[in-house]
Amino acid sequence: MKLISLILLVLVCMTENNLIEDVSAGPKVGEKAPSFKLKNVDGKMVSLSDYADKKGLIVVFSCNHCPYVVKYEDRINELNKKYAPLGFPLVAINPNAPKVAEDSYEKMIERHREKGFTFPYLLDETQEVAKKYGAERTPHVYILERKGKDFFIRYIGAIDDNAGDPNAVTKRYAADAIDALLAGKEVPVKETKAIGCTIKWK
Repeated sequence: MKLISLILLVLVCMTENNLIEDVSAGPKVGEKAPSFKLKNVDGKMVSLSDYADKKGLIVVFSCNHCPYVVKYEDRINELNKKYAPLGFPLVAINPNAPKVAEDSYEKMIERHREKGFTFPYLLDETQEVAKKYGAERTPHVYILERKGKDFFIRYIGAIDDNAGDPNAVTKRYAADAIDALLAGKEVPVKETKAIGCTIKWK
């Protein structure tokens, strides 16, 4: 059943009617993270500079409708619960085009409330932030570390190595990266392939 569930996830994402944008390559691991200022589900603006007193930031490009995201929602919430108190809070950014009704701002507000998300859920209405980062899928994770006034990318890719079954995870890429940074060590795996639905471009 687990294998069938994973196959269905892939088929849903493959058969979605979308155009894949030819986004320019975003910054590499080790390079400065692009800034952003986006509207949260509470109507307030949230920017990268708001986290100037934090050790870093977990940026997850996400959405409502993607089956992969749905599988990861609880894990994303747990990342924030665990690491926000340690100086690495999380923000989720929805870059999908308005043509995807399930990913509308109104639906984002509903999903945030229903799931009890403990992190900001931001709308990238122009899709410019996703393009600047080079994000391609949902979920697509970027672990940032603050150095002085700037943030630098230390990890890009997947949350872990099993999208379908959280109980079968053997490698927790995002968590391992943050643990290494908190310990003042080199991130063990700096980049992996993001597994999820392609971003729905305008």
